[in-house]
Amino acid sequence: MGGADTGGAPAGSRYADQRPYVIADRLDDLQGPTSGEVSLNRRLDWSGRARYDLSSQRRLASMYETVLREATAREDLSRWLDGATLLRLWPSLVLPPQVRRLWEARFPELANARRPAA
Repeated sequence: MGGADTGGAPAGSRYADQRPYVIADRLDDLQGPTSGEVSLNRRLDWSGRARYDLSSQRRLASMYETVLREATAREDLSRWLDGATLLRLWPSLVLPPQVRRLWEARFPELANARRPAA
């Protein structure tokens, strides 16, 4: 038995590899709230902590992570996310690699936001 078995699931076999993530057509389409308190619906956030105070950077980032992972329609994205805020938060968001790859392939400015300034 040769080969490099890393002990992980084969590529493409995990749920995250099969899940159809939603991506916006344009960052300008994302016109969601940027202040105040918001409550995501249960379809997006069933955690029991679906209320987000957008003045808290950690809660704001948490809401963006949740919406990016759980959105099932572009309307979810445009309702809850703001393009400029997404660009600002992008380097610090904790996302499945599949989500990050899809968004960065569509929006190179997101990939550029993660690169250190020269």
